[in-house]
Amino acid sequence: MIANRADCPANSAAVHAITANAAKGADKSFDVIVGRTSDCATVCADGQFPDAFHRCSKAGREPQGRKGQAGHQSKEGDVRKITIIGAGHAGLQLGTGLLKAGHAVVIVTNRSADEVRSGRITSSQSMYNMAVGIERDFGMAFWDEHCPPIEGMHIRAGLDADRIMVDFRMRMPPGQSVDQRLKFPRWMEEFERLGGRLRIEDTNLDRLEEIAASSDLTIVAAGKGEIGKLFARDAARCTFDAPQRITALTYLHGVRPREDFGAININVHPGAGEMVHFPALTLSGACDIVNLECVPGGPMDVWSGIDTPARHLEATLDLIHSHFPWDAHRFADARLTDDLGVLAGPVTPTVRRPVGFLPSGQPVLALGDVFLLNDPMTGQGSNNASKCAALYLQAIEARGDLPFDTYWIAQLTERAWDETKWSARLTNTMLAPPAHVLGILAAAAERPGLAQQIAAGFNDPRTMGWYVDPVLANRVIAETTVTEQAA
Repeated sequence: MIANRADCPANSAAVHAITANAAKGADKSFDVIVGRTSDCATVCADGQFPDAFHRCSKAGREPQGRKGQAGHQSKEGDVRKITIIGAGHAGLQLGTGLLKAGHAVVIVTNRSADEVRSGRITSSQSMYNMAVGIERDFGMAFWDEHCPPIEGMHIRAGLDADRIMVDFRMRMPPGQSVDQRLKFPRWMEEFERLGGRLRIEDTNLDRLEEIAASSDLTIVAAGKGEIGKLFARDAARCTFDAPQRITALTYLHGVRPREDFGAININVHPGAGEMVHFPALTLSGACDIVNLECVPGGPMDVWSGIDTPARHLEATLDLIHSHFPWDAHRFADARLTDDLGVLAGPVTPTVRRPVGFLPSGQPVLALGDVFLLNDPMTGQGSNNASKCAALYLQAIEARGDLPFDTYWIAQLTERAWDETKWSARLTNTMLAPPAHVLGILAAAAERPGLAQQIAAGFNDPRTMGWYVDPVLANRVIAETTVTEQAA
């Protein structure tokens, strides 16, 4: 057990308060004490020192072990009340799963289903097979019969049509992309049909205090301004502190289909940016989504001052012809799906501390983009949301009637980071590829087995440890070469 400040990584006076409290009969929960102590909150409670945190929490653990967040009594068999801020992918999926598991769930959002449906696009949301499978397990994959499948991947890099340096394609288990203007309203309706409460309101810090005080667990899956500031940037886990790309999304009808299979097409123009495009389903039917990833200050960074859908489309097509001419023929008849099917702006990949503490000391838990915001180049954002929703559901179910205390939150968020850190590393190596990654892509053009491993890694980035490590990458390339030569 930690007994004094010298043994505490945070050098915090909370240690004395915890041990003294335990000696008096432990009438206060550990999170109530530590949640009011900023040093503990920023050093131990975010999981940097899990062993110390465990020893410290044991000192203040309540004998009955039945108090939930903010000291709410949670008796065995009682329904736990869980509130989620944000009706995005992660929030709606988790909320629906929790309802089916028998919890009382409230989702607070500032937009109604009709407002989402009639609004602007917010994402490209390409989802790989593993994440779509999780949606099916949740009973929330409502578009399998209508959404054109993403059945493979095609990666090309070049300077022009005559100077293509990398060109390889591979099949992969089918994924899909459903416009969130379709998906989220349908999920909101399903959530309410199952008995969930959907509250449409703006939420500030004072309102969040009220919500947390009346909930057994509060999860923040969306939030900007003062709520967003509860979750500080985790500098140790962030690779970048500024946007690496200006992202321009365009939803299109009329794109000529591929002749082989529906694919996520990743096109790279070194020094300028990338174009990623794939089939999808939108409000008006099947479409293609184009994501132009433009290096800030480079020749593709043309988006400042473009203020109409028509000019956005014109700029998109011009960049495709000038920087990705090998694919330009497919866009000869392209047109916008709708005037709100365009979006442009910078994205800074960010990892935040996953536990926030309200002024009262109550902890709140981050989920989705509030925790980890990836650049959309590799399409991992919605996939992470689906996987983390499943992870959180499993952890909440396993908790039974024990409290959702700060120690449990820290353990859960460390597991979430272990789940998602590889997607961040995969994306970051594509944004600023080191020499060995360029070597991997070049080798994959000659080795189908290696190309297949890359495709599998986009589906499950946890398998990509070799991709971000030069020594392991060379070993995998060598092993693949020997295997294919032997065959």
